Amino acid sequence: MLRINNLHAQIEEGVEILKGINLEIKPGEVHAIMGPNGAGKSTLSSVIAGKEDYEVTQGEIIFEGENIVEDAPEERAHKGLFLSFQYPVEIPGVTVTNFIKAAINENRKAKGLSDMPAKELLALVRENAEKLSIRKDFLGRSLNEGFSGGEKKRNEIFQMLMLNPKLAMLDETDSGLDIDALRIVADGVNSFRNEGNAVLVITHYQRLLDYIQPDYVHVLADGKIIKTGDKSLALELEEKGYDWLLN
Repeated sequence: MLRINNLHAQIEEGVEILKGINLEIKPGEVHAIMGPNGAGKSTLSSVIAGKEDYEVTQGEIIFEGENIVEDAPEERAHKGLFLSFQYPVEIPGVTVTNFIKAAINENRKAKGLSDMPAKELLALVRENAEKLSIRKDFLGRSLNEGFSGGEKKRNEIFQMLMLNPKLAMLDETDSGLDIDALRIVADGVNSFRNEGNAVLVITHYQRLLDYIQPDYVHVLADGKIIKTGDKSLALELEEKGYDWLLN
């Protein structure tokens, strides 16, 4: 599904952050990226999604057999990439429901389809809101305006379920969540998982991986993946920290 070959990327000032990333994610897999602050974890997800603050200077991002390095962010989204933001933006005056309605219909338009019928959309909203214990009044609020950290993260997972992407990238979705919210968000991610999609989880902490079981754990440091293992690697990092790998 996703294959990254020797990916180098820098910010506009010319500072290289990614220094030769190689990564392959197959359908049905969950991969976790861990690493110290400043390692390039969030940069990697942003570059895959096409965020314009970064410039790819070398390498390929192959998604579903196509090199998408030159694609605009919206083109990548229409092809099935989804990124949950670490710090979601507020959009006053646009409700959660209207935002997701517009996003779904833009995706459908890009595929040559007509807008989703209102009845079908409403049923999908109810189904996915129930999975995340989202109340009806929440759906009528302005997007992320006045939301707590947990509400913002829950809303990001709700958008993921509604859009049903091929590859979902979750950037520190566990940040700021209490244990109950973490469990609800993880249940939403697990309900999304199937053999036709894939998930890339970026996290500092092993605790999220108690609920979302990864097939592979990668350690990113100084712009490179320095170690790959299974879930036991996350437990080892929790016990030892990152110094034993960096020294």
